[in-house]
Amino acid sequence: MIVSINSVPTRSFEVLSYPSSMSVFTRSLNVRAEALRHERHARRTRWRRLDAGQQALLVLACLRKGETYADLASGFGIG
Repeated sequence: MIVSINSVPTRSFEVLSYPSSMSVFTRSLNVRAEALRHERHARRTRWRRLDAGQQALLVLACLRKGETYADLASGFGIG
């Protein structure tokens, strides 16, 4: 899966995207997103700027590409 910056609704799911040609396995992204959802529910957090799927993609981009926090924040539109 190649990702870009916009979330594009398709059929019954959303495609998460990030501005690079980083390939991400869908299962890897889903496992991390589900873990974040579970953790958020356990901590009873109210809201976040990014949903769990986008946060998981941000984490993968940080770990795999080694980009700076400023670059990641601007790429995800949160900085």
